[in-house]
Amino acid sequence: MISETLLRELIAGLAHFLLAILATAHILLTKSEVRAAIGWTGLVWLAPIFGPISYLLFGINRIRRAVGRMRQVRGTHVVEHPAALRRDPVSASTHLVPAGWQSLVRLTDRISVEPLEDGNAIEPLLDGDQAYPAMIEAITGARRSISLATYIFDRGVVADEFMAALAAAVARGVEVRVLIDGLGARYSRPPIIVELQRRGIPVATFIPVRFPLPNPYANLRNHRKILVVDGHLAFTGGLNIRDACLLSRASPFPTRDTHFRLRGPVVHHLQDTFVFDWRFTTGEHLVGETWFPPLASAGPMVARGIADGPDETRDALLLTLLGALASARERVQIMTPYFLPDPPLIDALRVAALRGVRVEILIPARGNLRLVQWAQMAQLPPVLRGGCQVLLTRAPFDHSKLMVVDGTWALIGSANWDPRSLRLNFEHVVECYSTEFASAIEAIIAAKREGSHELTRVELNARPLWRKLRDGAAWLMQPYL
Repeated sequence: MISETLLRELIAGLAHFLLAILATAHILLTKSEVRAAIGWTGLVWLAPIFGPISYLLFGINRIRRAVGRMRQVRGTHVVEHPAALRRDPVSASTHLVPAGWQSLVRLTDRISVEPLEDGNAIEPLLDGDQAYPAMIEAITGARRSISLATYIFDRGVVADEFMAALAAAVARGVEVRVLIDGLGARYSRPPIIVELQRRGIPVATFIPVRFPLPNPYANLRNHRKILVVDGHLAFTGGLNIRDACLLSRASPFPTRDTHFRLRGPVVHHLQDTFVFDWRFTTGEHLVGETWFPPLASAGPMVARGIADGPDETRDALLLTLLGALASARERVQIMTPYFLPDPPLIDALRVAALRGVRVEILIPARGNLRLVQWAQMAQLPPVLRGGCQVLLTRAPFDHSKLMVVDGTWALIGSANWDPRSLRLNFEHVVECYSTEFASAIEAIIAAKREGSHELTRVELNARPLWRKLRDGAAWLMQPYL
């Protein structure tokens, strides 16, 4: 007769076997990345019960459930916002960029619905200390509309100032829309959504999550940071809304960042992305001059917004980075809080360095996500062997996302150099052709480089064995990070 203990073990084993079979079938049918498929398959088979449940919670691309509706919304959205397609397949603005950049323009023409446009002005804003007052001042001065999208809207002093300004705008008749990622809305308790609704501020969550606790490694999030005021003034970059980014206030983990104020036709590109996200989330159509007023030239910069996500815009960011690296002739400077590029990007960095391009990569010496910190250490050897320079920036943690090529082309926005930004999250970046602006970004990077430590191959190889094993084990989790 089978004992009760043995019976329970048999039932548990059978349950795991069935769950693993179902999870493996789903992996084989849906995963397009071989490494992710192998990693998840190994986890669901080798970790009884825990593996299949982890895949159910974190491995399933739930955006597929909404992809049909998303495509329908995007098709209607393009028809109703023809400004997003007011160009030929080859941009009419290619003559505005310096010689040698036309091939990159042709590439981004084909991966972004937005045209390359001149007449823009973009101003860097350092940390929350410069950016938050400028953003709140813009909200306070709004007369027609405010579009605000953020990944994290955290409770605190900064949030209170934003909510007060937004509520005052609603009270004076401004059309206000606030979109917060479904996961980022849960970073503080109780969620900020409740307070925004109490103050009468129209707010929605992008793909709400049911998991009770915030998970910094969750995917398929709206990681975009966009503020557009009256349709003619915009802000974007890396800043979330949280007290840690205000360096003038004490914080257990202060966070540096770089944000930007934009004027000119490129503002419509950010607004267009927000309007699509809002329509997909709520079904509401935001059209007309309240949201898209005529825009005059604001400066000499040529720029374009590029949306990226796991829907039809997938790989736009990856292809842009590959194209920029291929166009580099002298120097490339990259600043990112998370550096876990896919093999094609690592190869592109190495090829650029081997061609004689000076490739400089700045990452924080101390990150805010330990698994990512460890995994990127395991991934750096081929980057250093290829001749790239890696600098570890000093505290406080720097969340800036910056890239400059040859002192002419710059990329700003919300995207990191990690699998989530490259494949799994919704991002928005802006490519800029301007030697003046590129010089300003290089100056910011130079200031952040001060006090940094250059990581060498000798130092990396001299890590204790236990650290190499720890970092290697974290690197195996890259598809989930």
